[in-house]
Formats: sequence, C-alpha cells, structure tokens
Amino acid sequence: MNNHLSLKWNLENIFSGGSQSEDLRNDIEQTYDLLKELDHQIDKLIKEQEREQLIKTAEIIKRIKIHINEVGAFISCLTAQDVNDKHARQLVGQRNQFNAQYEKLMTKFSFVLSKVNHQTWEEWQQDPEIQEISFILNEIRDQAREKLSEEEEQLITDLAIDGYHGWGDMYDTIVGNMSIMWDGKELSVGQLENKLNHSDRKERALAFKKLEQVWQSQADLLTDTLNHLAGFRLQTYTYRNWEDVLKEPLAYNRMTKKTLETMWDTITKNKPIFYQYLQRKAEWLNIEKLAWYDLEAPISEVTKEISYQEAAETIVKQFGLFSERMANFATHAFEQNWIEAEDRPGKRPGGFCTSFPRSKETRIFMTYSGTASNMATLAHELGHGYHQHVMDEVDQLNQAYAMNVAETASTLAEMIVADAAVEAAETKEERLLLIEDKIQRSIAFFMNIHARFLFETRFYEARKEGFVTTKQLNHLMEEAQKEAYGNQLSSYHPLFWASKLHFYITDVPFYNFPYTFGYLFSLGIYAYAKTDKENFAQFYDALLQDTGKMTVEDLAKKHLNVNLEEPTFWQQAIDLCIADVEQFLSLTNE
Repeated sequence: MNNHLSLKWNLENIFSGGSQSEDLRNDIEQTYDLLKELDHQIDKLIKEQEREQLIKTAEIIKRIKIHINEVGAFISCLTAQDVNDKHARQLVGQRNQFNAQYEKLMTKFSFVLSKVNHQTWEEWQQDPEIQEISFILNEIRDQAREKLSEEEEQLITDLAIDGYHGWGDMYDTIVGNMSIMWDGKELSVGQLENKLNHSDRKERALAFKKLEQVWQSQADLLTDTLNHLAGFRLQTYTYRNWEDVLKEPLAYNRMTKKTLETMWDTITKNKPIFYQYLQRKAEWLNIEKLAWYDLEAPISEVTKEISYQEAAETIVKQFGLFSERMANFATHAFEQNWIEAEDRPGKRPGGFCTSFPRSKETRIFMTYSGTASNMATLAHELGHGYHQHVMDEVDQLNQAYAMNVAETASTLAEMIVADAAVEAAETKEERLLLIEDKIQRSIAFFMNIHARFLFETRFYEARKEGFVTTKQLNHLMEEAQKEAYGNQLSSYHPLFWASKLHFYITDVPFYNFPYTFGYLFSLGIYAYAKTDKENFAQFYDALLQDTGKMTVEDLAKKHLNVNLEEPTFWQQAIDLCIADVEQFLSLTNE
C-alpha cells in the first residue's frame, strides 16, 4: 500500500468539473432521454402483453438504474464535501425531478404487471431471463396491489418533489448554514460532534452545550420541517388505508413485524447487564451517573491517536484474515483516493458510502480525527463498499438490497477490525479501552437506536392527531431515551430529534431499526466466520449476493439455518456482546 495516502477523495474520473461539470449535465440530459424510452417500452408492454416485451422493458430499467445511480451518487458527494456549494444544491433539485419521473414510470410498470393474469404470469416466469429477476418482479407486482389507482399514485409522486422531498432538502439547507465558534475557529456541526469523545469532561460538556444551543436556535424551523415531512407521509398512508406506520419500512426491509418485535424484545430482556456497564463506567470516570455527553467518553485520558495511514494498514490486514478479496478491495479504495476523510469545516456531518454502478467504483465520506471510533467508521463504510463490489456481479435488478442487510456487511467489517485491535492490545489498559469502545457500539445499537425507534413510533402516532410542537418533540425524545437507557443517565439529549439527519431522510421512514438488525445479524455471520475461516470468503460472498432477492427470513434460513422470528438467534448474537461487558467488568474490578 502507498505510504502517503490522501485524505481527500477524487471525483474527477467520475465527472470532471465538479458541480459545474459539462459531462454531468450531458448525463442528466441522457437520463431524461432514457426515461422517455422507458415510457415508450411500458406502453408497448401494455399493448402487446408479451414475454419478450417484458424482457425488453426490464433491460431499459436496468440501464436507467445505472444512469440514475451514477448521477445521483455524484450529486450526493458534491453536497457532502461542501455544504455551501450552491450549484450542487441546484443539482439536487434536478436529481429529485428525474428520480420522481423514474418512480412514476416504475409505478406505471407495477400496475401493468399487476394486471397480467395469473396463468400468463406463471408462464412468463418459466423463461430463464425472467426467472433470474422473478423475486423483484413479483415484489413490484405485489406493491401495486397495496396502493391507490395508478393515476393517484402518479399524482402523489409529482406532489412529493416539492412537498415531501422538498422538506428533506430543507433540513440539509438548514444544517448547511450552521456553524459554531470553538477556540476562535468556526467549526461545522460534524467537527464539534467529534469533541463528544474528548477525554476532558469539561470539553465534552462545553461541546454538548454549544451543540444544544445551535440546535435550539434552529428548533422552530426543524419542528416545521419534521412535521410537514411526516404529515405528507401520513396523508399518503391514510389514502392507501395503511394503518400501521411500520408497514412501509418493514416492506422496504423485506422483514416481518414478528422478526422486528422478537429482536427488540430479546434486546430489552438483556439490558440489565448493560446497565451494569454504564454504572461501572460512571464509577471509572469518578461521577455518580453518566450524562449523555459521557457515553462516548474514553475511560482514560491516555488515548492513543491512530493515524489515517495506520488505520488503513490495520483494516487491510484484518480484512485479509477473513477474505483476500475484501482486503484487495480496501487497498484499492485507499490507493485510488475513493475516501474523503479530511477534518475540515464546510463538510456535512456524519458518514456514508455511495457506489457508482457504471464506473464500478465506490466513494466513502467521513471526517477522520484519529480516534479508534473513526477507524471503526472507516471499516464500517468499507464494508458497505465491499457489499456493492460483490453485488456488481449479479443482475442489476437484483442489486436493490435493503438497509438492514446493507448494515450487516458494514457492521461485520467494523467488528473484524475492533476484535483484532483487542487481540493485539499490548497492555491491560489498551485492551480495556478497546473493549470499552466495542461495548459503546452495543450500547448505540441496543439503546440509542432503540430510543430513536421509540421516539419515531410515538411521534407518528402524535402527528396523526395534529401538529407536534417543539416542546412535545423534546418531551417525546427525552422519554424515549430514558426508557431505552433504563433511566441510567443523569441527563439526556431532548433535541436529538433535531440533530439526527436520519429522521429527515425521505427515501424510507424509520431509518433506525435496520442498524440494530444489521449489527446482530452480522454477529451471527461473524460467529460462523470464526468457526470456518477457510470457507468463509466463499460463503460470505454468496450470502451478500442473495441480499437483493430474498426476504431476510429466507436469507437467514438458507445461509445460517436460523429462524429470525424466534428469539434463539438473537439471544446467541447478544451473548457475544454480553461477553464483552463481562470482560470489561472483570478488568475494571481488578
């Protein structure tokens, strides 16, 4: 690997010229031409009702998906790297327009499929080309039967551009204009959030106070934004006669409500030992109870800074112990400058991985400041990238895997690196710090994400009755946090609903429980990996390639031979996390 890795990504080989790229504008125009062609092919399918025409229509859909995803991913990168790039924000509007047109055409396509009689449909699926994509075609066909008429669904899609997605864009605009002064420097929200894992409690408390102040200053705007976004969604559900707000996210994640309930129930039953961890950490920090801003605090002021180069080399080495192909992918990503990790103002907060299907490349976005948590995030996003890398080999229509299984690959990658770091620890203190960092992730998935889920569930119920005020939102959030953390903290984060982008994402609601699912599902895969490292790489790639054409229950049954609607699998996964806590309690007891 190169000895001088860049912390800035290269987007030029995707589209040169940034947000004013001529190549990008040409591609956007071509996208509209492809959408017209798709409309024409769907009309032919309506008239001809022939298997061959279905295959032709599917082919044009694949071409458009590649085109749209290439352009859309690039625009996402532009807006993330510079929140003040006005040209990029204009491009977001264009992206939303062609996404809406594509969505309308897919709605039209779904209604065409739903009207094909059962016998004809069964005959068509005998064709090998259709058989290959039968899962997604059946899914599209079934979705039409759950919705309003084609005309009404088209109208909802049109209105969503400015009504629904517009509110999601509003959040990005509000956050993009936010900055905080710190030691005479102007920091972005993302940069200041990194201060919450500072070793000095006064620094953490001050950073948290400043964050609360800046979120409070925008609370009225964000309250309006969240209410209108949710209001649009709920009105749509009402017209479709969808009473359960979980119907859409569960369908999107291809999982049953019973699986979700079993997962949360099993977690809740196991929380007491994690309360012991929170209590022990408070003792270790010489405080009576942890405050919200203490959750990510290091338990020692002696924190080891990990350079970006060192993090890259560690990740590649540890990936290689499980899969040579995975290690090669990570090496390529580092050396080809696919990662934007520079710690600078003007970037949006958070991290993500996005893929370019035509270029067969990936880009990763984050802010790297040298912590063990940053290295874990880097491994996490590379896990996402590897998932798509493997999926590039399957049919384009079978690449649409849901968020819960997407989080499986990323979390497994993170776990491989975290466990390796613990094993390589040279001192008891270093080992303790690394185990605690692992437990922090369990706390995040079992408590932080649970609080988000509880809040969002209750917020939507309250929103059905009318506008939810800032005061009510704060109350709902604090109550959800108290329940999720078992009243173990001395203070909470009532404005968390304002600070978390995930509540404002319009692609799919409940951008929370899939993270916990992915975490625990990946633990099951990890347990398998440790028992059969020799065959793991082949097993893992096969599982990943099935993620776009199966329900999660079928995926788990086929590859792990487990039933996700029963608590056994979840308990076995949680037991691995409990072992970390027990080790932490033992080491700190000494």
